Amino acid sequence: MRLAFPEDLRLQVLAEARAAFPRECCGLILGVRSGADAHALALYPARNAAALSDRFEIDPADHFAALRMARADGQAVIGCYHSHPNGVAVPSSMDLLGADEEGFLWLIAGKDELKAFVYLTGKFTEADLVTSSS
Repeated sequence: MRLAFPEDLRLQVLAEARAAFPRECCGLILGVRSGADAHALALYPARNAAALSDRFEIDPADHFAALRMARADGQAVIGCYHSHPNGVAVPSSMDLLGADEEGFLWLIAGKDELKAFVYLTGKFTEADLVTSSS
């Protein structure tokens, strides 16, 4: 899987991660898919409804709003993003417990880095994250 991710969106996720620290930031990735290629076109920052600072739970109202926005723009919610306050941009055991949508992309912000993963057959596989100018 390959995720084309514009530089301005990369900078936005990193800024949200810094602003949310020591909590996790979270949101949804809007875009389009074609086979094994996905193209992020916009982000929908969401409120983190999790009680613990090292967890994320996208507020359901924000999730529905993102779905409506994506549909109105001819896009889809192709993934989610969140930060890890410990700085490690790899899926945690809690991320795996929360994953259930086959082929859904997960973008994780660590300390000044982003990594993309796709959830397939019960596990995360790293995806190619290709950044470019918008």
